[in-house]
Amino acid sequence: MISKLENNEIKIKVDTQGAQLQKLILKEDQKNYLWHGDSKYWGRRAPVLFPIVGRLKNDKYLYNGQEYQMTQHGFARDNEFELVDQDKNFLTYALEENRETLKKYPFRFRLEIKYTIKENSLAVTYRVINQDQKDMYFSIGAHPAFYWPLAENESKADYYLEFEKEENADKYLLDSGLLNNEKVKVLSNSKILELQPDIFKDDALVFKDLKSEKITLKSRKSNREVQVEFNNFPYLGIWSQSAAAPFICIEPWQGIADSVNSSGKLEEKEGIKRLKAGGIFKCTHTITID
Repeated sequence: MISKLENNEIKIKVDTQGAQLQKLILKEDQKNYLWHGDSKYWGRRAPVLFPIVGRLKNDKYLYNGQEYQMTQHGFARDNEFELVDQDKNFLTYALEENRETLKKYPFRFRLEIKYTIKENSLAVTYRVINQDQKDMYFSIGAHPAFYWPLAENESKADYYLEFEKEENADKYLLDSGLLNNEKVKVLSNSKILELQPDIFKDDALVFKDLKSEKITLKSRKSNREVQVEFNNFPYLGIWSQSAAAPFICIEPWQGIADSVNSSGKLEEKEGIKRLKAGGIFKCTHTITID
């Protein structure tokens, strides 16, 4: 089921399937800035990554001596959420454990996703509640895809990413979706990351512990831009499917893929969060279009 929200500046659509954002429209130019999910390149638009971010080594993990199977980015994006609350400026969706999720993930939980619009910004808030009697281990992350380029008369090479602060940043290299413990310098005391079509030929750009908490997709030929603010997110992924794919994903993460030498134990996974019984975890990222 698709639900809509709008104010004087933006309009959004959200689907209960995966609680996935479907459209993000700026009324000033009546343009949808969110990728439309063409399966020729990538059939998703802005999936929620839960209860893991990235890939597990051999697509499995160990918990309390038992082995569980789980595919990349977890199962939330493939589950039907319930629209549990709404008002003129927000929509709130919820997912709880079920028979199928317990086969993959042995925890009782409630995941709430709230979409709030204000002026030309969309705030996406994740609220994770441990409804079990034991500690719960999880990661969560965002994966929104934006058109790149944003205008028909522009090329992908006209675009760049501007970080909030000057960065001395390495990208962490991936091997079949796993961190391979190598890294390459991407930014040297600079705010600007140039976007060439082949920048993702070796998979996503994965960053840890950036100083910046904002990043903006900008063009040298127009004033259209998309800003993603990610306060207190320790990881950031940037990805596109191929040199031909007309979108770019800017992904704030509370977690990261396994490394090639991961132990496989859920409690030892890098970036995993531990939530006590009855505990609540909350984080928000904000998308602003202009």
